[in-house]
Amino acid sequence: MASAPDSEQRVRLDKWLWAARFYKTRSLAKDAIEGGKVHYNDQRCKPGKLVEVGGRLKLRQGLVERTVIVDQISDKRRGAPEAQMLYHETEDSVREREDLAWQRKTMQAAQLPPARRPSKKDRRNIQRFKDQNGL
Repeated sequence: MASAPDSEQRVRLDKWLWAARFYKTRSLAKDAIEGGKVHYNDQRCKPGKLVEVGGRLKLRQGLVERTVIVDQISDKRRGAPEAQMLYHETEDSVREREDLAWQRKTMQAAQLPPARRPSKKDRRNIQRFKDQNGL
């Protein structure tokens, strides 16, 4: 994928994130970087930051936070299997992500749905309760 030597190839951070398939478009990658959701080597940066092999990226996408190490540089977006060769995720990051996913699943399973929908009288009582308590 990275045919030129790493010293010659220079790629912006937003373009690399797009090529590695973390974001669908470069503008989404740029917005995430500017919004502080992407840190390069534990620092906030700009979309024009040049990516280097061995660089450490911390990405937040929704509830998921990943820490990845840059293995290769590319400015071309290819298929997912080739894009995954551009980086590897740290073991700590994988473990934390799996733990959080397990916690979300158990919390969701613990919340039982109501037995039935509230009736008109129930809805009025709920509204009265909210009005009295300032909710």
